Amino acid sequence: MRLVFAGTPPFAARALSALHEAGHDIALVLTQPDRPSGRGLKTRPSAVAEVAASFGLAVAKPASLKPPESRVPIEEANPELMVVAAYGLILPKSVLAIPPLGCLNIHASLLPRWRGAAPIQRAIQAGDAETGVAIMVMEAGLDTGPVLLERRVPIAPTDTAATLADTLAGLGAAAIVEALARLPSLAPRPQDPGGVTYAAKIDKTEGTLDWGLDAAALGRKVRAFDPFPGAETTLGGEPLKVWQALLVNGAGEPGTVIRLQEGCPVVACGEGALALTIMQRPGSRRLPAAEFLKGRPMPPGTRLGATVPRGA
Repeated sequence: MRLVFAGTPPFAARALSALHEAGHDIALVLTQPDRPSGRGLKTRPSAVAEVAASFGLAVAKPASLKPPESRVPIEEANPELMVVAAYGLILPKSVLAIPPLGCLNIHASLLPRWRGAAPIQRAIQAGDAETGVAIMVMEAGLDTGPVLLERRVPIAPTDTAATLADTLAGLGAAAIVEALARLPSLAPRPQDPGGVTYAAKIDKTEGTLDWGLDAAALGRKVRAFDPFPGAETTLGGEPLKVWQALLVNGAGEPGTVIRLQEGCPVVACGEGALALTIMQRPGSRRLPAAEFLKGRPMPPGTRLGATVPRGA
């Protein structure tokens, strides 16, 4: 099938590779413009742009698809169908109307649950037992189209946004190849409006740990916000990233180290406690607790961060 593919991060790059390996004619790849990244803020192409270049595929990097001139490369590609995966730009109706077979989206949730920008993080944060990918027919609304195919996967207690995204990337790549192979026989399933939830974009400020909350919720936040923006508290007035934390028994003043357990500081929460197993100070790297404590001890009684008053 002759395709236009639109995507940006590694999640989408896996799907592009799978479609190329399956023998589809990818006439054009759309991805977001190169962005500064890394400590040196060097401008780099997206993961999708890098994969497309390795295959010798034509690439366009419009900043928006609203101007009429930005749609010319898509029209000239003359696709039968368009595949979209975590592209990051809104596709106006004029673009959705270009391919005669329409546009399909690889969405990283079991629609209608977690429509929107951050379905992987929100599923972990909410404590969902499972998630998956949905191959959806795109409409003008936000992830509102009927679902052609879905594949489910349990969320492991140790899953972070990074590990779950990797799992779903492989699942989504296989699902879109299967969906295209079975396209004539797949019946679109309308989404149940009663099951709609929205996965709002992650804001950097959300990473702050409020020790007044229960330990289970804080543990999920740590996992959901790895790698971005990272769960954060303060230690001696200095920012402290918490990259891994385990639920343990314990009680005390929220935000206070109540003991050391197997070389890890145990911090009391509003209910229960967390053993901080991987941490990071500014300008340093992620360190296991035992190594971290060599340079910055956290004896019982140490206070972390601050609690947010209820109702604030």
